[in-house]
Amino acid sequence: MLTAVRRRLLLLFGAIGLAAASTSTYVHYKLLADPAYTSFCDVSSTVNCTEAYLSPYGSLWGIPVALAGVLFFAVVLLLVWAGSRDRSSARENVASYIFVWSTVGLAMVFYLAWASYVQLRTFCLLCAVTYVAVIAIFIVSSAASKAPLASLPARAARDLGALVKSPLALGVAVLLAIGMVVGIQAFPDERGTAAAAPASYPPLTAQQRTELEQWWAVQPKVDLPIQPEAGKVLVVKFSDYMCPACRQTFEWYKPILAKYGNRIQYVVEDYPLEAECNPAAPGNHYASCEAAAAVEMARGKGTANRLEQWIFDNQPSLTPDTVKEAARDIGGIGDFDAQYSKTLEDVRADAKLGAQLGIDQTPTFYIAGRKLPGPNLTPPQYFDYLIELSLKDVK
Repeated sequence: MLTAVRRRLLLLFGAIGLAAASTSTYVHYKLLADPAYTSFCDVSSTVNCTEAYLSPYGSLWGIPVALAGVLFFAVVLLLVWAGSRDRSSARENVASYIFVWSTVGLAMVFYLAWASYVQLRTFCLLCAVTYVAVIAIFIVSSAASKAPLASLPARAARDLGALVKSPLALGVAVLLAIGMVVGIQAFPDERGTAAAAPASYPPLTAQQRTELEQWWAVQPKVDLPIQPEAGKVLVVKFSDYMCPACRQTFEWYKPILAKYGNRIQYVVEDYPLEAECNPAAPGNHYASCEAAAAVEMARGKGTANRLEQWIFDNQPSLTPDTVKEAARDIGGIGDFDAQYSKTLEDVRADAKLGAQLGIDQTPTFYIAGRKLPGPNLTPPQYFDYLIELSLKDVK
């Protein structure tokens, strides 16, 4: 039986975990649904929730990890509530149920912490809060668990029978199950919807245009070592193929770049966040160098655009091996390994230029030598108008 103190502790950590998991779910959803969204917990490339949520570890078996966290903490709180009811037959067993449930949660914490800190080398603040809450629930419930674990299946069968007979308890359980199904179905598809450009975006007002013109006029120009073609506006993007925001801007700005056509000179410089080809980077994007090299190789075959599209479409599941397979099947590159070392020198040259310019995040854009601000993505209507203003300067 749970003591009053332990019950309060479980309620406290359950509530903290539920709040963090719910916020994580909201952030993950917004990242997939809104290309302009930037999470409040994205402090840097290494303290970054986006990197965790949009990585291959952000979902398991098609279920967002954050949403699974909501289920975990909701069940804990429901079990504590059931154990506080005087007439509940589960009162004596609740601590053991929570202990078993939190053991499963603890295993997931170890896996996700390994994925975040070892594989991605990223610290997700919201994730860390849920990890602490799970560990605390495990410790409290293990101290309170008295029932022999071998007898729990029989006890659980008895308590489930009582649950079915209780309209209130059964209704809460059904609502929780329905909520999870609806939540999973409501999440946008990881592969395409997250990066899709909005069908339309609101035009700038006269006041917004005036304010943007005044701001743009005082922005300093950087001397980029890229000679712009006569009469064209130079647009430069420092990009990383495993960067979620780079994927978003790839789709988001595509119609705008097409709109201006040969009036602009669009250049993509590689800035992979992987130490193999960019010593200045933290090294948490484990397929970025291969992806950058593959696209460079594909340029000579005329297949770079198709390969680049495939890489961004499959970004959540990229690995060095999948990139090599795509380079062969889509890019027509049959000797990837033979070309890799030489091509990587070109990628390193781009990364070195980015380091010299002080690039500290991807994507970073320059329009006519002026750097766009970060970390928030520039909305498409602003990006469009800045190119328009720069074209006027060229004329």
